Amino acid sequence: MWNTIKKYLENYPERLKVARILVENGLSVRKGKVYLNEIEIPPVRIARVAGVDRRTVNETISSIGANRELRLIFEDLRSAGHSLKEIARHLNFGVVEITPVDARTPGILANAAMILAKGGLSIRQAIVDDPELSPEPKLTLIVEKKIPGELIPELLKIQGVAKVSVY
Repeated sequence: MWNTIKKYLENYPERLKVARILVENGLSVRKGKVYLNEIEIPPVRIARVAGVDRRTVNETISSIGANRELRLIFEDLRSAGHSLKEIARHLNFGVVEITPVDARTPGILANAAMILAKGGLSIRQAIVDDPELSPEPKLTLIVEKKIPGELIPELLKIQGVAKVSVY
């Protein structure tokens, strides 16, 4: 997906910055406007976050609307929802972050889920960073209670796992 976006906007670095903000936040572009699911977001707000002026945001929106491939990506983009990672400690949840050697290695999520299930832990949320968008993608699993230390070596044995951090 990101390669397609980059192909059409790479000659416009500021528009590419705007597109990245849209994608990272799950903001869609429909009928010349930007939405967070069904909430309209003013271009000036996006401009501030992207570090560009409002005109650049409007030009990016126009570019997306004028290009069929970009339009297909951005029209149906949706926010992935809330993340419990930052508040997990307050909810007495456990958090494990897994950094892969290569984010395209299959089975990391499945194997981590199996290890946690065998340890009697239920996963409340799984967040997987897109390797095209994140320079260091991670798998973050939020579970119903603190993660026992004896599971860490098991998680490190998963093929393709470089690092495991527990919070």
